[in-house]
Amino acid sequence: MKPDYKNWMPEGMVLGTLAGTLVCLALFIVFGCTGLVSGTAKTVLFVVFLVATVICACVTIWMALMYRAFDYNGRRKMSKQIIEGIAEYVKLPDGGKCLDVGCGSGALTIACAKRNPNASFVGIDRWGKEYASFNKPLCERNAKAENVNNVSFRQGDATKLDFADGTFDAVTSNYVYHNIPSKDRQTILLETLRTLKKGGTFALHDIFSKSKYGDMQVFVKKLKDMGYEKVDLIDTTSGRFMTPFEAKWMGLSGSALLVGRK
Repeated sequence: MKPDYKNWMPEGMVLGTLAGTLVCLALFIVFGCTGLVSGTAKTVLFVVFLVATVICACVTIWMALMYRAFDYNGRRKMSKQIIEGIAEYVKLPDGGKCLDVGCGSGALTIACAKRNPNASFVGIDRWGKEYASFNKPLCERNAKAENVNNVSFRQGDATKLDFADGTFDAVTSNYVYHNIPSKDRQTILLETLRTLKKGGTFALHDIFSKSKYGDMQVFVKKLKDMGYEKVDLIDTTSGRFMTPFEAKWMGLSGSALLVGRK
């Protein structure tokens, strides 16, 4: 039995855009290249469906390339590289507890658990319809496939975590918060960090661009002013997890690791 961590670019989305491309192409041929309509109507339909076909085709190609890059069993394996890279920052004492926010298919939770067999890990996710193939049973099957027993999974809301202050020795997350509609994602980060014990560590990876988060350097200073012992924002687009070119064409520019100790 092998784990199935799925793909961060859902196959259904790729196939959906491909189907849209084929439909637009068919309509372009029917209305723009035959005698079914004529005159101005034919010209308008020709242009509309040609443009729609080109746009859908470009989106399909982009999604397919993303799917290929993120494939756990492919050549690039970017998602696996990112997961393993984040897990390297997670070191827990025996009996320690870690929260993984937005666990998806359980990849990061399980990777951290494998490195810390004497600690326990909780992965939470809302498992929304946007990623219908990601769910709690999938996480549990993946843990079983990896022979990892020190993990548990539950449904949860990253904006309002059902845990008391100072519950965990470590908190982790990967590409989650930017997907949450919010005008203040720094507040969501603080909600995660609220559950961290004094002396606990964090490793949060996301697209920390100014458009999504505001000034993260100001946020780093804020955490230090709050008494956090160490806070670093590490760029992951300069070769650590991906190249600058990959980050640009994938729409991942601004990706960074927020790591430190409370």
